[in-house]
Amino acid sequence: MSEQKKAYFAAIVYAIIIGFSFIFTKISLIEASPLDTLAHRFTMAFLIAIILKLLYRRTSVKMRAKDTLKILPLVFLYPILFFTFQVFGLVYTSSSEAGIIQATIPIFTLLSASLFLKEYAGKGQKFFLYLSVMGVIFIFVMNDLQLEAHSLKGTILILLSSIAAAFYNVVARTLSKQYSLFTLTYVMTFVGFVAFNSMAIINHIINQSISSFFLPLTSSSFLISIVYLGALSSLLTGFLSNYALSILPASKMSVFSNLATLITIIAGVIFLHESIHYYHVVGAMIILVGVIGTNYFGSNRSKHISKTIADPLMIKGSKVNE
Repeated sequence: MSEQKKAYFAAIVYAIIIGFSFIFTKISLIEASPLDTLAHRFTMAFLIAIILKLLYRRTSVKMRAKDTLKILPLVFLYPILFFTFQVFGLVYTSSSEAGIIQATIPIFTLLSASLFLKEYAGKGQKFFLYLSVMGVIFIFVMNDLQLEAHSLKGTILILLSSIAAAFYNVVARTLSKQYSLFTLTYVMTFVGFVAFNSMAIINHIINQSISSFFLPLTSSSFLISIVYLGALSSLLTGFLSNYALSILPASKMSVFSNLATLITIIAGVIFLHESIHYYHVVGAMIILVGVIGTNYFGSNRSKHISKTIADPLMIKGSKVNE
């Protein structure tokens, strides 16, 4: 299998995991606050990252000061801003609505990638990308969402999460050429672990409710959600997205967020018993055609640097581990 096919496979798996993550986040929020959910989520992710680091001794992570400064913008965008906006947004909106809104990521990514990476989309790619987004808008409009103050707050937060994800796609596209996938994913997970646990614990200390921080861990549904969110939706998706972005242009990778939207809607119907109508089916078909078309008519003008990755756990053109 070629590296490009592997990248597409990684992007598809990434979309599937993200699509189901909204469901598990909604379930976890029943038992815990947004900050506690993020703290436990990244604690799980970091524990697994440590285990992987011990199992694969070649995955040493040695960071210098200048390396930390380079990666800092990435970890600020993802996981800190992305997950903070997302989890608080899900408090005020449904998983399906959040998935639909987050499908705006390709538009923001296309604009930022053309501005900062000079990855210009061709006419065919632009057409199908916009077609995919139109499928999302069609579902959104047909759903006749009432944007009252409550849901409007959630919409804005999820939109900010989408913007953070778009800029992450651009930054990761550059850094994935300089550092190993494990290094980037490990650092992102570690920063998420420290940041979210610090915020959650400080919040409990201020409110004198530190004992309630561990209370959600007694719930089986919460534990299952945290394992999924930590192991798959935080750690594995970080690895998959970094890998895909090391090969695919940012605009082509970002369109898979629309595939995640489709999966979110389907998952909401199956697990949360959310209703599905004909316009969901029509919109889903438009989204799928847009995803396939965007990648088929990929721009030949984008400054895409192809390369072979011998081992995804090894440094690629970086002196970080020397």
